[in-house]
Amino acid sequence: MTPGSARFAAASSEHPLPSHAIGEVIGQVIDEVGPGPDLAVLFVTAPHTGVIDELVLAVNELLVPTHLVGASAVSVLAGPQEHEEVAAVSLWAGRVGPVEPVRLESVDSPDGTAVVGMPEEATDATTMLLLADPFSFPTDQFLDALQTQYPGLAAIGGLASAARGPGGNRLIIDGEVHDRGAVGVLFGASTSVDVVVSQGCRPIGEPLVVTRAERNVIYELGGQPALDRLQHLIDHATEGQRNLMARGLHIGLVVDEQQESFDRGDFLIRAVLGADRSVGAVAVGDQPPVGSVVQFQVRDADTADEDLRVLLGGRAAGGALVFTCNGRGQHLFGEPHHDAEIVHRSAGDATAGMFCAGEIGPIGTRNAMHGFTASVLLFDPADD
Repeated sequence: MTPGSARFAAASSEHPLPSHAIGEVIGQVIDEVGPGPDLAVLFVTAPHTGVIDELVLAVNELLVPTHLVGASAVSVLAGPQEHEEVAAVSLWAGRVGPVEPVRLESVDSPDGTAVVGMPEEATDATTMLLLADPFSFPTDQFLDALQTQYPGLAAIGGLASAARGPGGNRLIIDGEVHDRGAVGVLFGASTSVDVVVSQGCRPIGEPLVVTRAERNVIYELGGQPALDRLQHLIDHATEGQRNLMARGLHIGLVVDEQQESFDRGDFLIRAVLGADRSVGAVAVGDQPPVGSVVQFQVRDADTADEDLRVLLGGRAAGGALVFTCNGRGQHLFGEPHHDAEIVHRSAGDATAGMFCAGEIGPIGTRNAMHGFTASVLLFDPADD
């Protein structure tokens, strides 16, 4: 391939000097795509956030992207490598066609908290890359509003994870750096993308209809106390399933109930938070309405590995942006580079991303926040 002729590229560096690290990644990316890509995405770990303004300036002056977005994170990745909890930068660039940058802020209004910054006029965007600060931006509320105001717009991304308190994260939009709100870009239909959301769970037992519930508490499943249904599942589970349930039980909310059967990718996974034996109820991390279908779920490293491999199996992409949970990586898999290596097999070296404090991605037609998930934005090989 002729130097500078690729459509997508990514690079990372663990050099302890931020000026050297950013120089390395910019140089590698320019060698692949040349200067002036339509979009660049920069991920920076906590040790380098103090000089992030200088890093942004270097990317804009040397790579000269039309638009630049990015975020600070506890860990980053590029190609088949993950850089966990060390000083590192990761840079991705692509010739993706026109994109529209978005800077979002949460403001107080007479009706409560409101988010401003989305285009007021109708947009032909099909996909939104969204990077948000978990301490200052109401991501769940925004995703719900997005569903109503921009139906058909898929949101994917993650929450900045470099800080443990307000004001510590950084968000990048073109030449600006912010410590609040959210940033993103809108892709139009001319940019061919695909989204994979691997929640890393598998269903156990049978699907059940919620027959009585209030807010996030399920009182009855299939006409019986929810806790009785759960106890029956535990009593009839294998030893391996019981061990997994003991480590953490989840519940899947079916997104499209018109299907005849349900499998991986059909559920929005939420945690089982607790139970009340006095009334036979189970509390979960969402608000399933009466009449909805749910199924209990388990998660472990093997299931998470299988889920990501199956969902990406057979897919080929020109590049990828990866938003994986900061609870995955070596914490979950016991070895480095797991998610990066699997996505790299589909998208090659033009793979980059960050470890998030919450992942964003659609399940069916619903945009949602996730945990312990890998959300992957694939750029079609036709664009490569």
